[in-house]
Amino acid sequence: MNKDQDWDDIFENLEMSFVPIEYVNRIIIKFDNNVTWDINVDDSRKKQPIEQIEESLDQLFEEYENQIVAIDYKLDLERVKKDLSKRVFRFLKLNK
Repeated sequence: MNKDQDWDDIFENLEMSFVPIEYVNRIIIKFDNNVTWDINVDDSRKKQPIEQIEESLDQLFEEYENQIVAIDYKLDLERVKKDLSKRVFRFLKLNK
């Protein structure tokens, strides 16, 4: 099995109730009137701090909560892999 397949298996079985905005590239919001918003979080991070993005998203989700039918998060999987690998390596090293 190759590394990519290993990661595919990990991501396939992963359930997340919280995703740090640092790992999100895009958010696609679908509304009940068939309108779709595609929010480029990468671009937003270049223009404003993470805290401001999170606050704006919280307000957006709260304001449109009754009209939103789906939210799709596109993650920066390479960054997730890199950070997870570092943390697992550190955990294993410290717990010998």
